[in-house]
Amino acid sequence: MERAMVKGSVLVQRGWRAWMGAGMQLREKSTLAYDELVVEGNGTGEMKTAMVVHGLMGSGRNWRTFSKRLATGMLNSTPGSAGWRMVLIDLRNHGNSANLPILRPPHNISAAARDVADLIKSESWDAPDAMIAHSLGGKVVLEFAQKAAMGSYGVVNPPKQLWILDSVPGEVPTQNSDGEVERVLAILKGLPKPIPSRRWLADYFVEKGFSKGLADWLGSNLKRVSSTTEEMDWVFNVDGAYDMFSSYKKADYWSVLDHPPVGTHINIVRAAKSDRWTPDIIARLKEAEAKKSDHVSFHLLENAGHWLHTDNPSGLIAIMAPILAKISQK
Repeated sequence: MERAMVKGSVLVQRGWRAWMGAGMQLREKSTLAYDELVVEGNGTGEMKTAMVVHGLMGSGRNWRTFSKRLATGMLNSTPGSAGWRMVLIDLRNHGNSANLPILRPPHNISAAARDVADLIKSESWDAPDAMIAHSLGGKVVLEFAQKAAMGSYGVVNPPKQLWILDSVPGEVPTQNSDGEVERVLAILKGLPKPIPSRRWLADYFVEKGFSKGLADWLGSNLKRVSSTTEEMDWVFNVDGAYDMFSSYKKADYWSVLDHPPVGTHINIVRAAKSDRWTPDIIARLKEAEAKKSDHVSFHLLENAGHWLHTDNPSGLIAIMAPILAKISQK
């Protein structure tokens, strides 16, 4: 398998798309598509693994830059570490998993979590040391951790750390039905098909009042219709993604915070400018943290909206890296 060097790290393309010899061959996988980003340290110990789970309308590839910066930050926090292996998955209906025939309905949080467990088993991996998940992905990993702790996935165990990035653990309040994510979805429904170009999309969202970081991130979820035009189409399955978002809004995982899996520390990061968080939700999270301080932590990221890894990546890494690095110290 060919490896592409990325400034001291190694990016390995896997999943159903694999680099074979001098060219790229496509092959169907029975599990989720994923990439691996390996950032090597100078130590001789065991390399640690973090699985990165995107949110609605995302994919593993638009977490590559952040994941590399985070892994580098963790190495800087623990000199002598062997390094970090970042596994960037594509959930069902998203990225390179969007059209895999094995991933049949229902398209909900429970099915998405089982997909992750199936991937771990099919690749004969140990459980990841950490799982880092944004938005909808946050509920996927909470479901995964809960069911893994119950033994529902067989030999698959929950991770040592869970990072839930701007994802409300319980049902999404009805008063937030016109929030930022919903506004993006509403705009997507009204866009021309195909999209005239990636630049056109970015300019359009900035004109609508969204940040340039979010506009650029949305553009990373486009693919060319053909090599002879700038016209683009989405890399995710729109209908399936909407079904997953409906499931996300209804899913409730407060019980996981009240009774965290043994050996798992749950970190929840709230973006200060996000519209997901009501005073009641914030109060309940602080209560959960107070009751389970050894297992639940609540963090606030300033200067960021819901897409916090594009709005304030440096601030997010400053919160995460020192805590994640503790895994390498054990």
